[in-house]
Amino acid sequence: MEAAKRVAKNTGILYARMAITVFISLYSTRLILAALGVADFGLFNVVGGVISMLSFLNSSMAAATQRFMSFAQGAGDLEKVKRIFNMSSLLHWCIAVLVFILLESAGYFFFHGVLNIAPDRLEVAKLIFQFMVISTLFTVISVPYEAVITSHENMMVYAVLGVIEAVLKLGIAFYITYTGIDHLVMYGVLMATLSIFLLLVKRIYCHQVYEECDLMIRKYYHKPTLNEMAGFAGWSLLGSSSSMVANYGISVVLNIFFGTILNAANAISAQLTGQLSVLGNNLLKAINPIITKKEGSGNRQAMLKTTMMSCKLSFFMLSFFFIPAIIEMPFILKIWIKSFPEFTLLFCILALGRNQIDQIYTPLHSAIGAVGNIKEFQIINSLLALAPIIVSYFLFLNHFESYSLFIVFIIFSLLSGINTIYYAQKICGLSAVLFIRNVVLRTTLTFIIIFTISYLPSFFLQGNALKLALTCMLSTISSIIIIWLFGFNKEEKKLLITIIQSLNNKLNLLKVK
Repeated sequence: MEAAKRVAKNTGILYARMAITVFISLYSTRLILAALGVADFGLFNVVGGVISMLSFLNSSMAAATQRFMSFAQGAGDLEKVKRIFNMSSLLHWCIAVLVFILLESAGYFFFHGVLNIAPDRLEVAKLIFQFMVISTLFTVISVPYEAVITSHENMMVYAVLGVIEAVLKLGIAFYITYTGIDHLVMYGVLMATLSIFLLLVKRIYCHQVYEECDLMIRKYYHKPTLNEMAGFAGWSLLGSSSSMVANYGISVVLNIFFGTILNAANAISAQLTGQLSVLGNNLLKAINPIITKKEGSGNRQAMLKTTMMSCKLSFFMLSFFFIPAIIEMPFILKIWIKSFPEFTLLFCILALGRNQIDQIYTPLHSAIGAVGNIKEFQIINSLLALAPIIVSYFLFLNHFESYSLFIVFIIFSLLSGINTIYYAQKICGLSAVLFIRNVVLRTTLTFIIIFTISYLPSFFLQGNALKLALTCMLSTISSIIIIWLFGFNKEEKKLLITIIQSLNNKLNLLKVK
């Protein structure tokens, strides 16, 4: 019950952050697209996409480190947590060197025959790439600090930094709109600088606040811990890097066959999907430490129940926003971007659909990681992550349309879900039949019913503000009713009622004060 209260509190903090940052971020994208133009915006996405790639890598590696910290905290061993922090810092310095060599090597091939870039912008593209490499190094070596904040479930710091980041990005968008310097170069410089600044703030904060952030590698050097973390981090890195390469590969493959204009369409869809997906990711960030601590304390059944509950909650929270977004996408793009490249609408809808499918089983990754036997799972998952890029490449050679790439990704998302459920059963003891019946079927049924009800205004109204308002209203009302009726079993409903009553009591106490 105490864990449920912490999850509710941390999720609330993260959603408050999201409420502030999403609209700022979407408006910033609109300003940046206008300032850079479609071609340069697409160019930054394909070249500077490494920064979004590595932010994904950062989150994944932080989750791997947080797994060890939360496990040790669940066992109540402070000295072990200090040892884990130091070995994690050493490990990520080594990873930073490896990433630097790989990026510089890849950069040579990218700019000599792979990327489709106009000759007059080639030098600018190379300059932006170097800024991103520098930013990446700071990202990698700061992973242990991200893990410390998450393992302590201190989401307030995460929320404050997120708001600061969004405001500074808005400031960058305004600045490049009016500066006389090359807009693309200045945007690359400022984005890299912002990334470095935020990561340094995290490092300073952690050393001041958390006792385990005692960086003395010689004192705490422990080869067995380093080997265990290196093995786990290595297999986690395989999984996260394959997903990272696959996501970045979308930009590269589209660039090779269709040029920078479709890169801009893909960048817009990625921005919209990313902002809306913050909902599910926030819940996972709040609940991952709980899953690992329950496993660390030896309570496997409680860990599995928490995982299945988080699968449902993250899916429903995404669908709450995804359903009206999918239905009203033409009007949303019209008021957000105004003028957008061809295929942007279809890219956005298909990308949202793919993310919605992924959200059903993504929390199971945390359960598998908490147990720790991930080698075989990560190998197969990595192959499934990379396969869509290879398949799409051959489809484009045979003159398939650009949107077929997203359809291929959706098919492989379904295959990846089946693989994840299988390994959750094999490694964690999850009942696959129970998961399909209690999670997959319930979430799918509720999604279909809510989507059907929310689509009703589309039969008699054209795309306008009234239709958007009606769709959102129907979606909200039907989501609350249908999710409660069909989304949860009796035990889960009792837990939700207890959490709601607890939060209500806290609000009443605040009112009295």
